Amino acid sequence: MPQISEKIHELTVGQLAARSGAAVSALHFYESKGLISSRRTAGNQRRYSRDTLRRVAFIRAAQRVGIPLATIREALAELPEERTPTREDWAHLSEAWRSELDERIKQLNRLRDHLTDCIGCGCLSLDTCVLSNPGDVFGERRAGSRLMVDKGRG
Repeated sequence: MPQISEKIHELTVGQLAARSGAAVSALHFYESKGLISSRRTAGNQRRYSRDTLRRVAFIRAAQRVGIPLATIREALAELPEERTPTREDWAHLSEAWRSELDERIKQLNRLRDHLTDCIGCGCLSLDTCVLSNPGDVFGERRAGSRLMVDKGRG
């Protein structure tokens, strides 16, 4: 990993990408979504403060565990003066996100189990399939195996 002198207080987008492991395009995307910010030089080049490295690390860690960018942006916006997240911030936020992740894990486990049922059956029966017709909602509407919306037909 390239080392950057402690005397340098701002990073170019290339230096930030090299140090953070994020692609330049990802950094531009994060900036467009308000997750990170830069200032522009007289030559219109982006310059990032050194603490943006920690902010990018925070964003990427949260993404790796499945936290949506909108949720990450909300969390970062709650920090005073848009400061860089600390370990304490991460601990607090990760605890808050834990229940959301636990619920997603439960949903994925149910999906996996239902997928196994379909693989065993192979029919994708519209009156019993929990993937194509959960709770037999189509059976409540009308008889027959129709997933397409009928326009005025019964």
